[in-house]
Amino acid sequence: MQPPSDNPQQRASRITILKLFLPSALGILIFFVPVEINGHSTILLDHMVTGARRLLGDASGLYALALIVAGAAYPLVRGYWNRNLTERLFTVLKLLGVIAALMALTGWGPAFLHEPDILPFLFDKLVIPVGLIVPIGAIFLALLISFGLLELIGVLIQPVMRPIWRTPGRSAIDAVASFVGSYSIGLLITNRVYQAGQYSAREAAIIATGFSTVSATFMIIVAKTLDLMAVWNLYFWLTLLITFIVTAVTVRFPPLSRMDDSVEDGEPEAEPGKRLVTAWQVGLEVAAKAPSLHRSVALNFKEGLVMAISILPSIMSVGLLGLLAAKYTPLFEWLGWVFYPFVAVWGLEDAAMLAQASAAGLAEMFLPALLMAEAEFAARFAAGVVSVSTVLFFSASIPCILSTSVPLTVGKMLIVWFIRVSLSLLLAVPTGYLVQTLTG
Repeated sequence: MQPPSDNPQQRASRITILKLFLPSALGILIFFVPVEINGHSTILLDHMVTGARRLLGDASGLYALALIVAGAAYPLVRGYWNRNLTERLFTVLKLLGVIAALMALTGWGPAFLHEPDILPFLFDKLVIPVGLIVPIGAIFLALLISFGLLELIGVLIQPVMRPIWRTPGRSAIDAVASFVGSYSIGLLITNRVYQAGQYSAREAAIIATGFSTVSATFMIIVAKTLDLMAVWNLYFWLTLLITFIVTAVTVRFPPLSRMDDSVEDGEPEAEPGKRLVTAWQVGLEVAAKAPSLHRSVALNFKEGLVMAISILPSIMSVGLLGLLAAKYTPLFEWLGWVFYPFVAVWGLEDAAMLAQASAAGLAEMFLPALLMAEAEFAARFAAGVVSVSTVLFFSASIPCILSTSVPLTVGKMLIVWFIRVSLSLLLAVPTGYLVQTLTG
């Protein structure tokens, strides 16, 4: 006897469940699960970027230059370059970015620009990787954000995220994506969700300035530079803890606390005792309404490409100006004295040097690690924490944020940066002493 056939509703339900789980599981695998290939353990997205760069070889520089030229031309072609003072300023900076990229690629220009820590660092270590990771990441981003995973996890994590960081539960995905992948991927997710009306301006700004920090792989480079690998696990987890504590405090101060918090399509609130059921229902509803995979991929790739060409010229110009200011002017030495009280209160021998190195992190997040490599242990540990926890720096993350739709100005980001550096130093120095005591 033949078993009764499924009715259309049951078949539709099974298809919806598959739509929720299969793309989401593949997205988690690509973005969050380290895989060892040829002796190198990292997430699959990073392997793809490495493979793409190896495949391009020397042409990777020409690829980056093409994106930079396209990014400089984009506001001119679209006709919004003179919409306001900010657009005019950044159009000029993007054109300067083209010149800087040409110099980096050809070796033309003053010798001091071709020092290893200036143009070569910007072009090889920042511009080319970001130029690859944003478009490639955008292709697979649809798997994470278009089929219900974001909404399902969002409802589950609400009780933690909302009271502590004043962001919806779905923002946990952004934080994890930044940490295991790249701040540019985290910002790509944030921008995409904000444009969809699922984050308020304040929520998007909190996520962009509080969670979109450097990846775990880059933390290893920082730890190696500061000779902290012997205490890697303590450095890793304590840096994460301090970063998120600083974010929890920062969201309660202006300018973040005063930003618009209205949202078009907010996260549904679960009734008491029904959180799991609500999360499941919300996830299935989104999966049922999700567009086809190829449409989602095409849309995300287009937005990722536009974001990449917007970011890269700014990284070349703004990043170059910041690095030159850090290396050849006393600007960050002067600025460092503002942070001196937050370090000196702990009686640190290298207090002035740490304060100035922390200020230099505004130009490039790696500078505190480079400048404090020979300092005492507590100062080195604190520099390693500050490199990660301050989040904002002119060589990359600030231009990335300015290239999104998130309504943050340079002025607002500077205020947030000041608060984050101050709090990070207050917490990181005594933590460094504690780790020194625990490890003997």
